[in-house]
Amino acid sequence: MKIHTLVAALALATGGLAFAQAPAAPAAPKDPLATPRIDQRQANQEKRIDQGVSSGALTAKETAKLDKRETKIEADKLAAKSDGKVTKAERRKLKHEENRASAAIRRQKHDRQVAPAKAG
Repeated sequence: MKIHTLVAALALATGGLAFAQAPAAPAAPKDPLATPRIDQRQANQEKRIDQGVSSGALTAKETAKLDKRETKIEADKLAAKSDGKVTKAERRKLKHEENRASAAIRRQKHDRQVAPAKAG
């Protein structure tokens, strides 16, 4: 019985020491210009477009339209960063544009139009 009491007391003391440590250093402040989710999404959508081109699911005209849309999103992202901070409203707008671009990519890849086979 005494051993159980001693083990329990040691466990409590060890656990208490873990909480008594100095608090962790505060995390570095977030970069107000960082847009990692938007950047990753843009990269993913570019890959989807490239895959559609290589598979023949996207015609040259469809690809040009989708690339133009991606270019506009990039320009809007740079405009949002130009004042030194990307606000929640700007992030929401960029996310909305990405959602629409994603839907357009899907629609164009699955519309049963195929790029003409290259001769050669």
